[in-house]
Amino acid sequence: MSELDRKLPETKRTVSRFRNTIGKYIIKRNSKCVSCGKCAELCPHGVHIMPENHGSPFRPVEHNCVGPDCKKTDHYCIEHCPEDALVLKENPLLDTMGDYRWTPDMLLGHFAMAETGEAPHVDLEYNLGNSGGGFDLMRFKHPDPNLAIDISDEEIDTSIELNKTGDKRPQKTISIPCYGGGMSYGSTALSIIIGRARAAKRLNSLTCTGEGGYPPEFLPYKEHVITQVATGLFGVREETIQHCPIMEFKYAQGAKPGLGGHLLGEKVTEAVAKMRETVVGSSLFSPFPFHSVYSVEDHKKHVDWMKEINHNVLCSIKVAAPTDVDMVAVGAYYAGAHIIHIDGSYGGTGAAPDIAKKNIAMPIEYAIPKVHKFLVEEGARDKITLIASGGIRNGLDVAKAIALGADGCVIGTADLVAVECVRCGNCESGRGCARGIASTDPELGYMTDEAYVEQRLVNMYMAWRKQWCDILRTYGLKSIKELRGRSDLLVHLDYLDEEERNTYQPAPSYKMVL
Repeated sequence: MSELDRKLPETKRTVSRFRNTIGKYIIKRNSKCVSCGKCAELCPHGVHIMPENHGSPFRPVEHNCVGPDCKKTDHYCIEHCPEDALVLKENPLLDTMGDYRWTPDMLLGHFAMAETGEAPHVDLEYNLGNSGGGFDLMRFKHPDPNLAIDISDEEIDTSIELNKTGDKRPQKTISIPCYGGGMSYGSTALSIIIGRARAAKRLNSLTCTGEGGYPPEFLPYKEHVITQVATGLFGVREETIQHCPIMEFKYAQGAKPGLGGHLLGEKVTEAVAKMRETVVGSSLFSPFPFHSVYSVEDHKKHVDWMKEINHNVLCSIKVAAPTDVDMVAVGAYYAGAHIIHIDGSYGGTGAAPDIAKKNIAMPIEYAIPKVHKFLVEEGARDKITLIASGGIRNGLDVAKAIALGADGCVIGTADLVAVECVRCGNCESGRGCARGIASTDPELGYMTDEAYVEQRLVNMYMAWRKQWCDILRTYGLKSIKELRGRSDLLVHLDYLDEEERNTYQPAPSYKMVL
């Protein structure tokens, strides 16, 4: 077992912080129930529980129910109830959750992985959405069984290197091929961002401050926190750059191309205002672009400034995905950057206008191979790390992005879903997040704690790692690095004839309630 593998944390069951976890099915006991306990005796999934010395079963743990699939077994509670007292149906709440990219099944699948550290045992399509494009139309090819290798998860390397330049700065290796994207205190609750930092430390990965400054609560985890410098320069200080292993210049992001960051005034509390050196209740709009950067030479001055402040720091450049994103990536390389982080149009945000989110930047599945190919032709591909974000929802999306040419991915929305975000879209308002995630409200923001966030994220990423190991074994690969650029392992359903297309799993059927 490698040193990196030893650092991978153990999973621990971490149940919902809410009284009732949302499940795919609803199962109820009607008035005919005589509390015989037959259902608890039969159920292997923990739906029905009746401890000794209890006169009746507990309320069904509905999110553990596998639904009609249980009919195929000899422990189907509906059929074996002697009083016909059990009623099973699909949860109508699912029709009000999610969207075409983040379907209800995908949300529930992430809830399950974050709770257990395993793939869901309930029949949930958590790998594919129904967007009609992007990763939802890509599949890994049917594998040649002769390629498969029989090795354990512990023998498979899922680490990636973040400094390939050959300069004298430290090598930074993370144990999983992804890290947490920029989410600031202000856009999210303090407990959320600190919980993400704690998870990053246990996973030997990273998380990013976002553009809201560097809360002092990050200091115990500083070796795993990226400091982001955005156009607004909110809370940017030389001492925080000195703390970090990686500094990220955010020139643009996929959800807001041509726009700076937004934080509405109702989320600017006294604590947020102090850290960002602004006024309580004042809306904060970062300019676009950096008005001191209009060329590779200008960009190099930024990079050199950063390197002078911290002689050990690595430099990441975050950009949106315009049509010339390949040229931007090469410019970042020649300016001395270690990481080029490209952010596609599906990138999530609470505050950008829909016109920007849906119509401007390039989708990430087009941007990755474009940049990868250009860097190869330039002879620079193995001298800079390519990180992708913007619509990376799950472990399978990460694997597809790497196969297209990325080294790894940055994860944002999935982290929030792991702590039970339901994608209601009320992120902008200070009291809009009913789940206390995207909030600075003192009551809502303390609905969760750092330890809960930490363990739920650890669980989710370890479930993803198992999926990556399965994919790699299937194609005879021992390292996630061997998957990079293997677009020959992918097919796009739009380019297959109907007969061949039908051999692959279809996108899930899903109709939104608008």
